[in-house]
Amino acid sequence: MTQVNVHEAKTNLSKLIDKAEKGEEVIIAKNGIPKVRLVPIKPEGKHWFGMDEGKGWIADDFDELPPDILAAFYGEDEEENSN
Repeated sequence: MTQVNVHEAKTNLSKLIDKAEKGEEVIIAKNGIPKVRLVPIKPEGKHWFGMDEGKGWIADDFDELPPDILAAFYGEDEEENSN
């Protein structure tokens, strides 16, 4: 077990994180009184590219616009298209 005071923890934080990741117990104290324990976070499940595949969908007509909206993009009025 490693116990350090707050000032020393600030100075050596990277080293203390490495110790905690390797399984060593790291305690940070304030005025000699233990206050917190530094522990590694265990990942919850796997994370990989494409892990959300199949969770969403795109409509078959996604890239098709109704004529009135398409005309608006080109600055045309609906009346002009009907003539």
